[in-house]
Amino acid sequence: MKVEELTAKVLAQNPNMDRYQLAIAVAKRCDELENGATSKLNVNTSHIKSADLALMEIAEGLIVVKGFTKKAE
Repeated sequence: MKVEELTAKVLAQNPNMDRYQLAIAVAKRCDELENGATSKLNVNTSHIKSADLALMEIAEGLIVVKGFTKKAE
């Protein structure tokens, strides 16, 4: 799946999250992966960039992004 499709999928599943919050979540997971965390996906991760891998994990619901609440109106 393309990055744009994955991003759209995550944002559709999480209406309280915007693309900037998603970027922060991907960056945090990317740091974890680069510092030795193992991927939660059952794929060969040797040729996948850590940012793409982090986005795939979030899109599949394997990583829960907490802390984003609906803004008061």
